[in-house]
Amino acid sequence: MIARIGLTGGIGSGKSTVAAELVACGAWLVDTDAIAHALTGPGGAALPALARAFGPGVIGADGALDRAHMRSLAFADPAARQRLEALLHPLIGAEADARAARAEGRVVVFDVPLLTERPHWRARVDRVLVIDCPEALQVQRVMARSGWTADAVQRVMGQQASRVQRRAIADAVIHNGPDTTLPALQAAVRTLWAAWCAPGAAQGPCPAAPQGNRQG
Repeated sequence: MIARIGLTGGIGSGKSTVAAELVACGAWLVDTDAIAHALTGPGGAALPALARAFGPGVIGADGALDRAHMRSLAFADPAARQRLEALLHPLIGAEADARAARAEGRVVVFDVPLLTERPHWRARVDRVLVIDCPEALQVQRVMARSGWTADAVQRVMGQQASRVQRRAIADAVIHNGPDTTLPALQAAVRTLWAAWCAPGAAQGPCPAAPQGNRQG
């Protein structure tokens, strides 16, 4: 039985819904987005270093990182994005390891949006699961749930790996398109869980994952 799964997908792909179903199957979830939010929330451990690197203006009135302001800085200046990542990624990695250590024998799922872009994450896991959907659907979903403009969503997508790049590093792909349903997506996850994580599951090449759809 494999011990660690890397879960990734573009913004609006449905990755969060898949993560929840993996937890329902028995996985221990390490959500790197949630870790990043904790590190940059009120009183977060990353805030002093971020204020030193980018100025006190990146800290909002609520005492948390002003994410919209930080996004605008990172989009406008690649060097600023690199400084941000250099500050946050080691902290995220350390906290992810600490949370994974509490799995108590369960399969650990690392939910990592930038797994494709970060080879060190791929080296940490036994298998990579990619959630894939058309880019137009990603834009539609994020606009509906977050109130962002299409341009804002597309700028975020432009900073992420392409669909082709994500699929190239995948051990399995669950396609989460416009014609699939939540039950179909859940069934796809359960089928893959049985193939990868059930006692006695084969450790050779993984089977093709069935299809499934839901935003997340």
